Amino acid sequence: MRRLPLLLAAGALALTGACQQPALAAEKVVEAPAAQRTAKESGGLKTAIFAGGCFWGVEAVFSHTKGVTSAVSGYHGGTQRQAQYKLVSSGVTDHVEAVKVTYDPKVIRYDQLLRIFFSVVIDPTLKNRQGPDRGPHYNAELVPVSAEQRAVASAYLAQLKKSGKWDRPIVTSIEPARTFYAAEEYHQDFAAKNPRHGYIVRWDAPKVAALKRLYPGVYRSEFKRD
Repeated sequence: MRRLPLLLAAGALALTGACQQPALAAEKVVEAPAAQRTAKESGGLKTAIFAGGCFWGVEAVFSHTKGVTSAVSGYHGGTQRQAQYKLVSSGVTDHVEAVKVTYDPKVIRYDQLLRIFFSVVIDPTLKNRQGPDRGPHYNAELVPVSAEQRAVASAYLAQLKKSGKWDRPIVTSIEPARTFYAAEEYHQDFAAKNPRHGYIVRWDAPKVAALKRLYPGVYRSEFKRD
């Protein structure tokens, strides 16, 4: 199992906002409804950005999704100078942990990615936290990068709020696209490289298992590495 660089690992473990928190109650899986407003994206590969708590799990789920050609963990917003894990995980910057997903719309549509995201990746009723992680850098956000994606995301979010699938109000927001900075190399493909890491076993492997169970038609057994 690949270990974090010692200095960074020690610093991250000391921070309350790092992807290293002890296990709490199990996350709830909710099968979100299929989108009424489907995406119409022509041409080649497309990209979209999803912020959903610790980026390890977001990346793991989309890396097991058919049609996704790349899933890169990183930091959305903020400045380039501060786009580093030790700072972002302390909660003092304006970044959120996010994943930049590249996908083939002929294989999987943006609205289908949204359905997966809300079903198995996040709890959309939580603000500035997901799972065991706390802080604004763990906020769940949709970051569409085109007018079509924004229209689809807006329609889907409105649909979910009327669906009655969740017991509490949905607070996940749609944010304007800002600069995305790729995270450090050791964060990329983290779940595939560290399958026995305690955080991966407790929080992220169940998300991948839920993807397989709920959406077997789009589940890919192999992890798509960058």
